[in-house]
Amino acid sequence: MLLELARPVTLLGSILSLLLVFHTAFLGTETDIRQRMYDSLGVLMLAAALSILSGLTFREGGGEPSEESLRATRRVNQAPGWKPQPKLRLVADHGRLLVSPRRELRLAETFPVQVFLWSTAIMVVLFFLSWFLETYVLSLRRG
Repeated sequence: MLLELARPVTLLGSILSLLLVFHTAFLGTETDIRQRMYDSLGVLMLAAALSILSGLTFREGGGEPSEESLRATRRVNQAPGWKPQPKLRLVADHGRLLVSPRRELRLAETFPVQVFLWSTAIMVVLFFLSWFLETYVLSLRRG
């Protein structure tokens, strides 16, 4: 039950930290581009840590396997012609053995980490585009 509560809370924290990165990178009061970049990198590291923490809560709940699933795993491994598939979960259903097509997610495949990676990539492109426009285009209009 605690995991179901932790998922939306950590996702909200991850999204709010990305909003803080955006605010620091684009809406900050620093006029020096280096100072703005250093401040943004510091907040970006905090957002990365929160996104990784949120991604860990979004992974499939591991824990100790039940006794029934351990028996099912032993039964499948002893069956002739069975090749164990990596990261596939065995599901025991009232004496029958089923292999679930869902596999355990890698950390980079979780929703919060993907949101972090995409938003970071977009913000980096926008940051360097704004730096280019400020340096080369707006300087021509002022001069």
